[in-house]
Amino acid sequence: MAGGTMNKPRFLSLLLPALLALAACQSPSAEPPLAGARIGGPFTLTDQDGRRVTDAQFAGRYRLVYFGYTYCPDVCPTDMQTLGRGLSLFEKQAPALAAKVQPIFITVDPARDTPAVLKQWVAAFHPRLIGLTGSEAQIAAVAKEYAVIYQRVETPGSTSYLMNHTRTAVLFGPKGEPLALIPQDETPEAAAAELAKWVK
Repeated sequence: MAGGTMNKPRFLSLLLPALLALAACQSPSAEPPLAGARIGGPFTLTDQDGRRVTDAQFAGRYRLVYFGYTYCPDVCPTDMQTLGRGLSLFEKQAPALAAKVQPIFITVDPARDTPAVLKQWVAAFHPRLIGLTGSEAQIAAVAKEYAVIYQRVETPGSTSYLMNHTRTAVLFGPKGEPLALIPQDETPEAAAAELAKWVK
């Protein structure tokens, strides 16, 4: 729970150890670890420039999706830094493939994460990173589709609060299908290697 995060959804928590155990045995043609998982779905949200964005706009592209919030005191900026640097490394190694990947940050704190706040925040991590926000109902709906759990936690004696939330970065394929978890809690090199494994 430290740093405003909670454990992964139960099904991901159960799957992850098995997936990691199999990773060393995978060949380049192996089935993606999250193949067939029921994660992802349609959404309509607002980006950091105030524009309406739907999932359909990313058809044909890989999507690297992370849920968090800009007021997060530690893990969100650390995770996004790792993912941003990992994508930058991948861009240097395989520019054409990396260009197919759209990084997306979706807030779980729409009350504070307005487009203006997101615009300044996402610019710190990667030039192509899109930040998405919306109404409380819109965020709740997309979080449910993407198997993300979040909860507001009040700070005693203060008007401030933290957001406990699922901490995962998921790579989705060109059709919106879930492919693999990208290790945002490891090194940028590890993130880049995992992207290289699944982006074709």
